[in-house]
Amino acid sequence: MGRGFLTKIRLTLEMIRFEHSLFALPFALIGALLAIREDGFATPHLASKLGWIIVAMVAARSAAMTFNRILDAEIDARNPRTRSRHLPAGLLSRRFAWGFLAAAIAVFVLAAAALNPLCLKLAPAALAVALGYSYTKRFTSLSHLVLGLALGIAPAAAWIAIRGSLDPRIVLLTAAVALWTAGFDIIYACQDYEFDRREGLSSIPRRFGIPRALQIARGLHLGMLAALAALAYAFELGPVSVASLGLVAALLAYEHSLVKPSDLSRVNAAFFTVNGWIGVLFFCFWAADILFLTRGA
Repeated sequence: MGRGFLTKIRLTLEMIRFEHSLFALPFALIGALLAIREDGFATPHLASKLGWIIVAMVAARSAAMTFNRILDAEIDARNPRTRSRHLPAGLLSRRFAWGFLAAAIAVFVLAAAALNPLCLKLAPAALAVALGYSYTKRFTSLSHLVLGLALGIAPAAAWIAIRGSLDPRIVLLTAAVALWTAGFDIIYACQDYEFDRREGLSSIPRRFGIPRALQIARGLHLGMLAALAALAYAFELGPVSVASLGLVAALLAYEHSLVKPSDLSRVNAAFFTVNGWIGVLFFCFWAADILFLTRGA
């Protein structure tokens, strides 16, 4: 019984690609660090708050990904690229997936309540965006931007968790994450261009074609860089943060070089590997600047 349950948990974490919490978590933590800096590095109960922020972030993403897999199970079963996923392949039952979803939502609400009253009040809205994304490809090509918003609210939520209120400046980080996510999701969706056409599903590649979709993704990533530059200026950060934008730009350029309209064979490398490095390196550079170089600003 115990071993079977643990196996199901392991399979569920595989299904939702739990390790990809790494994508948005660094940006959420930078949102928290910027808020801590605004507090003069005197935030009470800091370790506890950071811990609950991480719990809330991971729980929200886990809930969103589980719901997406449940909702899309029948579609995934018809798609050659996704038919081997855990639910259509019968590796996990929907009943267990629903149970895991309920548990993830409960953990998220618990974390929000532990942070502050405003976080708890906003928890339903955050869940609505995170779970609602899964419906959007059924009726709008802007589904990529909704996914971007779902991840982009994380740094703003982290700011609220630390300070109990929202500063308009942190919305620049929300915009940066939203544009970044939408851009790489468009690249990823190019793989399903023919399938989306047959199924009547909406996406930027299906609406505009793959070449134009890749151009739109590049434009969104340029917008991400502009938002990060504006963020560094708004918070008067130092040269390390600014220099990191060049590194992020180089990684984005490399990501786009991996994918061509006539060759999508390296989409996974572009999507998973490069974006993982972007998140990690962004966090390292900006955290160093916030914690050690501009504390007196």
